[in-house]
Amino acid sequence: MTGDAAARAREQLLAALAADIADDRVLEALRRVPRERFVRPGDEAYAYADEPLAIGHGQTISQPYIVAMMTAALALTGSERVLEIGTGSGYQCAVLAELAREVVSVEVVPALRERAARLLLELGYDNVTVLPPAGEDVLGAPESAPFDAIIVTAAAPAVPPSLIAQLAIGGRMVVPVGSIRDQDLLLVTRSPRGIEQRALTRCRFVPLVGPEGFEAR
Repeated sequence: MTGDAAARAREQLLAALAADIADDRVLEALRRVPRERFVRPGDEAYAYADEPLAIGHGQTISQPYIVAMMTAALALTGSERVLEIGTGSGYQCAVLAELAREVVSVEVVPALRERAARLLLELGYDNVTVLPPAGEDVLGAPESAPFDAIIVTAAAPAVPPSLIAQLAIGGRMVVPVGSIRDQDLLLVTRSPRGIEQRALTRCRFVPLVGPEGFEAR
């Protein structure tokens, strides 16, 4: 895909997303991030289709609409420290990096982690740290907590308690929760009064495997 073709496809996608995504800062972040760099070689022509794409290792780069919705739900202002569970291609991480002060992203698949870290650095995202899991029984990055926002890009059977513990008071987390095949995308807020949550939409993500996730098949 040429630069001009990518720009046209990106603008068409953003025009469609604007019908449902009211946060202009999120749309501008999607405009600045070259999604064609995050898809598998050969899939560049589909980079701005509003659909998920396989990236190998049983993982996907999320549908742009879902990326925009999840990011908008975090209501980032630019001062936040954000934790991402599931770096994948690095695309969602790049969008977050456009809007937050710092992003810590954790990825269990070494090949994806290394590629995403290399690409994010190449694209100039110096406010991002891509990490392996802190341990076999540890979810997230507790040594770097608390975080103002947390985004989980894999489905969990329940809201992970360890991530609630890593969320600052006043913080927000977006996480898909449900069965392996069907989930609700939840917005979870931690306030001095406790935990509040509401469903944003139905969704289908790859399963979270490991601590507080689903058993590996």
